[in-house]
Amino acid sequence: MTRADVVLLSQLQANSNRSIADLALVANMSTSACHRRIRLLEERGLITGYAARLDPAGLRLGIHGFIEISLVSQSEQMMAAFESAVRAHDDILECHLMSGSADYLLRIAAIDIAHFDRLHRMCLSKLPGVSSMRTSFSIRNIKVWQGYPLTHLSGGTHQEDEGIAAI
Repeated sequence: MTRADVVLLSQLQANSNRSIADLALVANMSTSACHRRIRLLEERGLITGYAARLDPAGLRLGIHGFIEISLVSQSEQMMAAFESAVRAHDDILECHLMSGSADYLLRIAAIDIAHFDRLHRMCLSKLPGVSSMRTSFSIRNIKVWQGYPLTHLSGGTHQEDEGIAAI
């Protein structure tokens, strides 16, 4: 990966709405080369999509819950059924297969506790194979996720002249 790739990834991650001309200027390349480079980063799967970051408070989603889920069994069939059911619920924002005491960690957002109660009764409690659930609520978000750190990509541990093919 080249320095230009790291610059482009960093700039797009911070603001994917920037023009190709602006990105090219920052990355010190022509607009056509910049456009080709971005397309290559997309084709290689480093850029998986573009989206706007929404303000949960502006959407009235003031309750953020993290739910630890343990299944009755860790069989392939049980895990597949659980994961399929999770994917079908838009109210479940994230689901992570975990190591440690819980099998999965889910993240949800709700308007208030009554809304969370409805999500719990209508969604979470109906997930297949659940033996236990433990919910923790975020009191306040101290650091909002703004993207992945990319400094390790430009710290001299890679060969710049190998380009994107080295990924």
